[in-house]
Amino acid sequence: MDAPSHRPIDHPSVWSGFARTFVVAAAIMGLAAIGLVAAIDPYGLRAAPGRPPGPIMDTNQRLSYPQIARGGPFDAAVFGTSTARLLDPVALDAAFGVRFANLAMNAATPDEQTRLAGLFLARRPIRAVLFGLDATWCAADPPARTANAFPDWLYADGAPGDVLRQMSLRSVTTAVGAGFADLGLARARIRGDGYAVFTPSEARYDLDRARAHIRAGAVESSAADAPGAPMPALAHLDDLLGRVPGEALKIVAFMPVHAAAQGAPDSAAGRREAACKARTAMIGKRRGAVVVDFRRISPLTTEDANYWDALHYRLPVAARLVSDLKAAVATGHDDPDGVYRVLAHP
Repeated sequence: MDAPSHRPIDHPSVWSGFARTFVVAAAIMGLAAIGLVAAIDPYGLRAAPGRPPGPIMDTNQRLSYPQIARGGPFDAAVFGTSTARLLDPVALDAAFGVRFANLAMNAATPDEQTRLAGLFLARRPIRAVLFGLDATWCAADPPARTANAFPDWLYADGAPGDVLRQMSLRSVTTAVGAGFADLGLARARIRGDGYAVFTPSEARYDLDRARAHIRAGAVESSAADAPGAPMPALAHLDDLLGRVPGEALKIVAFMPVHAAAQGAPDSAAGRREAACKARTAMIGKRRGAVVVDFRRISPLTTEDANYWDALHYRLPVAARLVSDLKAAVATGHDDPDGVYRVLAHP
């Protein structure tokens, strides 16, 4: 009996067979990955007010928050940067009788905040909005984007049809995590209303370290724009407030960064901030908004123990801010201790 013949490994037919098998296997795996992502919908492309998103598994807020803006039971939202991120929607709900989502994003530019707010406002009846303002809203030339990738397509009206555009190793990993969370085998990374405590545990607070961070974040007054220079971002704020129904609660709050990060009243930065607040108050009066100023030299902002660094306050301060906002809306009066001023009230 003849021995079976074996083709050498470098024979053309062997390599062509391997190539066909590889291509077929890769195609099957690719289609399976697309099917997995499409079925689980990790970034909530199909989310709508009657169809809430699934578990929030991606900690990149620019990827995660559009699905909260599209879906869920919310009729109110917070927009801003990390200085507004610790405002707990549960506390805001109790204070104002609405359903808040916190959509404040770390280091978000005014343009990024505007895109997210526009998406939220277009998708549901609105009963309240809260815009937390930082210095970038007062800048003569605010940055359009941060260093973080901003997925413009995810904020567009046609995003639900863009299943293929979200395909990446990250989306597959996020989909797997969301699948595990749906089965009760994993926990969501961010609460369904967008809230997450991003600061360290209060048990780890170190005042000496906080003071070092505060000193490092002190403002450079000489770098401030002139008081009369343009403030183009405020036009976006004006437009957004104009899109909110007249009967809805509109709050604009200058957030309480540490006094070291503010301009002294007699400095270039201080004069610029005063001009910005005056322009914002005019917008607020025209749009029927409550404008509250926490960004001022006060017992709150001069107390180092209230802060982790020059920009970020601690959790007890966040709870106080909700209470203070409620009082400002209800009374229209300045805080007796000088923590805030009401710059505009309907």
